Amino acid sequence: MPEKVLFKSETDQTREEIASYLRSVADKLDRGEAVTLKSGSESVTMEPPARPTFEVKAEREGPTDGSGELSIEFELEWDENAGGDGGGSGQLEIE
Repeated sequence: MPEKVLFKSETDQTREEIASYLRSVADKLDRGEAVTLKSGSESVTMEPPARPTFEVKAEREGPTDGSGELSIEFELEWDENAGGDGGGSGQLEIE
């Protein structure tokens, strides 16, 4: 199935600024509200269901014998036409 990017933003920010964005999303999820992403003239509003699939990945990209790029990715995912009863492979813990 082809992927269509509805919104993308990529900027260098402090850890504190990133934490503030994540807190805003967490607050919206707690209240069951839609999440609106805006950057310049672009925006998209999404309404995650009560039980989306939550994917967390830690990755390293680059050569096996040299310096690479590290990332932590957080993703909420749900079927556009379903109730959003996501599956899972176990309980996530963040320490």
